[in-house]
Amino acid sequence: MSAAASNDPTSGRIVDGTHVLPLRIYYEDTDAAGIVYYANWLRFLERGRTELLRLLGQEHRALADQQGVNWVVRRCVIDYLKPARLNETIEIVTGCGELRGASLDMVQQARRGAETLVRAELVVACMGAGGRPVRLPPHVRTALAQVVTPAIGADAPRSRHIRI
Repeated sequence: MSAAASNDPTSGRIVDGTHVLPLRIYYEDTDAAGIVYYANWLRFLERGRTELLRLLGQEHRALADQQGVNWVVRRCVIDYLKPARLNETIEIVTGCGELRGASLDMVQQARRGAETLVRAELVVACMGAGGRPVRLPPHVRTALAQVVTPAIGADAPRSRHIRI
C-alpha cells in the first residue's frame, strides 16, 4: 500500500451482511455539553448510506448522471439511546430490509464497541430527475442484496410503514 493510499478516506467494509463505517467524533460535532448534537447523527447516518453505495460501486453522482436516479429519504424514525463524546470512535452500521420496486427499508445503528448509541429506520425512495418515483435499477438491487439483513433491525422499534 502506498503512503497516499493509507491516508485515503475509508468507505468502510461489509461485515456479516452489514456495512460498517468507522467515524471519529470531532469538536464541531458536539454541543456545549461536549456530546454529539442530536441533528449531527443524521449526518453520520447519511455518511454510512453514502459510503455503502460507494463501496458497492453505486456512487450517488454516477447514478444521478448516468441513470437519472436520485435517493430521497421518505421516512426516518430515530432513537437516541446513549451519548457519544469528543474524540470517541464510533461505527455506523447499515443494512437493508425489504427492497421494493422504487423504495427500500434501511436500518442503521451507531455503535461504540458493543453499545448501541443510536438506532434509525428509514424508507429511502428512488426518484427520477422530474421528481417522480423510478424503479430501483437491477444492478443497484443486486448490489444492495449483499446487505439485506433482518438481524440488525431485530430489536428496532416497529412501524406500520417499515417491515423488516
